Amino acid sequence: MAVRTDLALEAQEIEQENLSGVDISERSENGMRITSLSIKTTEAAKRLGKECGTYITCEFRALTDDFTAADLRLQTIGELISQLVPKKGCVLVVGVGNHNITPDALGPKAADKVLATRHLTGKSAALPWFDNLRSVCVLSPGVLGQTGLEIGELIGGIIKNVGVSCVIAIDALASRRLNRLGCTVQISDTGISPGAGVGNHRAVLSEKTLGVPVIGVGVPTVVDAATLAFDILGDAGADKRAPIPRFAADMVVTPREIDLLTQRASLLIGMAINIALQPQLTAEELFQLV
Repeated sequence: MAVRTDLALEAQEIEQENLSGVDISERSENGMRITSLSIKTTEAAKRLGKECGTYITCEFRALTDDFTAADLRLQTIGELISQLVPKKGCVLVVGVGNHNITPDALGPKAADKVLATRHLTGKSAALPWFDNLRSVCVLSPGVLGQTGLEIGELIGGIIKNVGVSCVIAIDALASRRLNRLGCTVQISDTGISPGAGVGNHRAVLSEKTLGVPVIGVGVPTVVDAATLAFDILGDAGADKRAPIPRFAADMVVTPREIDLLTQRASLLIGMAINIALQPQLTAEELFQLV
């Protein structure tokens, strides 16, 4: 069976070999393991089931309720996002997902934490903290079933009328491992496929489809049930070739504390994006403003 994962790092782990056309580097910083994976050839992209580009994965211990601006992981993740974002121009941050479904609410919840600044002009821009802020728009468009509109259609209209230089799209992802849920961040320059985390793929958001760079930021919140069974059987030494029942093909598994995982991860992502886009402000100042 095909093991389902949205994490490029896990796709590489499944191959269990060094692929030609893939560069990997790893380091530790502020209690996180940071893996940079660059897919450079079409053949390697096909083998991994991912687009050519850069994928940065941050793995860390589970977040706690006392997560504050002093947490150095914020600065590190913010700097990693900043490396992929154009230095000038308005940035559109999009929280992809359904706010009413907890495992799919990461995007909208994280977008709620991002500081919107495009409207701060004239006298407002002269106020303390608000001078020299980068122009940022924030959107949580909902899902097709709520609006009748594809997210790509909405974003395309904004790009055309507002003239943004880059899109940062935040979405929930699927992992193959339960222990990566809520404590892994993937940052990529290849865009995202909305709804991928919960198995409801929509049109891809990428530079190819939107005409501007699309930075994808995601946290895994679910594990595909068949994939989980596949891994458990393999870890137990059982025959992994046994067929998966058809009724399990569209099922996903999420931990019972998913509400806390989503809440904490969305705060981390939202504030890291603020740090990336507003480097002249400290994390403490950004927490106060948001």
